[in-house]
Amino acid sequence: MSLTYQDLLDGVAGDAVGVRCRTVLQPLGGPGDKVFPPTYSVPANAETRYATEDRYVPPADGNGGSVARSVVLDSVASQANRLELALLDAIRRGDLAAPVTAVDFTPVPDLAGFDKISDYEAPHRIFDALLRDSYDGDHLFRNGPVGTAVTEARPRDAAALYHHSPHTLVFGGWDSTGPRGGLGAKYERAITSEIVALDITAGVKTASRIDPAGIELRAGPLYEAPDGTWTLDPGSAVTENGKPKLLGKPDQAGQPGRPSQANLGNVTPVIDPKAGGVTARQITGTTVLSFIQLRRLGFPTGPDGSPLAGQRAQAEPAARTALAALGLAAAALAFGAGFDLRSRCVLVAAGPVTFEMVRRDGTVSRFGLTGAEALDLVAEAADRAAAAGLPWRSGELLLRPAERLVELIRRSQQLAGTGAASDE
Repeated sequence: MSLTYQDLLDGVAGDAVGVRCRTVLQPLGGPGDKVFPPTYSVPANAETRYATEDRYVPPADGNGGSVARSVVLDSVASQANRLELALLDAIRRGDLAAPVTAVDFTPVPDLAGFDKISDYEAPHRIFDALLRDSYDGDHLFRNGPVGTAVTEARPRDAAALYHHSPHTLVFGGWDSTGPRGGLGAKYERAITSEIVALDITAGVKTASRIDPAGIELRAGPLYEAPDGTWTLDPGSAVTENGKPKLLGKPDQAGQPGRPSQANLGNVTPVIDPKAGGVTARQITGTTVLSFIQLRRLGFPTGPDGSPLAGQRAQAEPAARTALAALGLAAAALAFGAGFDLRSRCVLVAAGPVTFEMVRRDGTVSRFGLTGAEALDLVAEAADRAAAAGLPWRSGELLLRPAERLVELIRRSQQLAGTGAASDE
């Protein structure tokens, strides 16, 4: 069955606790093919660089089950990024009318690779420091009309945030960079999504390189040149503690100064047992949209702060339904685009992606939802909320980055270009 606006409104208004989508996935190469989870910084003596843990594996027939070693293939935070980008792509295409606030770096000269960074891309969404350190007209963003409105919003009076950044109410946010610091408003995420490989067997990864130029280790050492490249002449090298500085840093292959530090020469074949990919008995994607959290959001006023009075009984469920539709659209659009998580971790659904609306008594009603259907649902829900007094802001608000922010980015790019950047 398909999901209608009335179905969603009835569920959000109190008939349901939320929507879930559990999708069985498999590697693009087929069941049993190796996939590569994300790696993390770990102590040298760690057994793996993956986020592994023991998880319950439900049986296919619904009876029993087991506990098995599992690994996260895409975390809640990573999935949130993918879902938000799916919404942003729809907005940029003109398929979705929702507000965007972005820092516009395009007029700034010599910032390589910078265009616009929006509240759909910034880690803290509308509350991110990149927006805080940018100008809305002649005022820093937080001192302008939009920044002031979102700063003063609260979960029980969220109309201003709903108006300017509704996806922040869906994906969550904490106004920790605002004038109240850690006492700033917190909005619990209403949607979570995660992809996990269950009952895994760890593999190994091999690496090697044959240099067609035949450069030998003994042809070095290589020293760091003042221009950030390398030199064979110790007299023209960068000095450190009064001595020529060897190129690179110590690593698993040995000390600095080797041609391989400049990606030259042969690389001895090595085996990596800590990040060698995994095979899994089952891969599952789980997405949950909580109507309970959406019902905690209050809308006693309109975006301008004026009381909704007699409209509130209609406006609040309409706004919450629009937020629910936005979350469902994010999931439907992202799932429709596919599950290309990273190199050697491309997944495909083992069957149709279906959603379940879960009622208070645990019963469910299943429905399918394409990206196009979800966008239509968002449009209808947003229009109905606007008619009740809670519209979304139209268009894109472009902010101008402060010069101090621009200079910080310039310095960071220069450090990265010379290899002197830290790991932080």
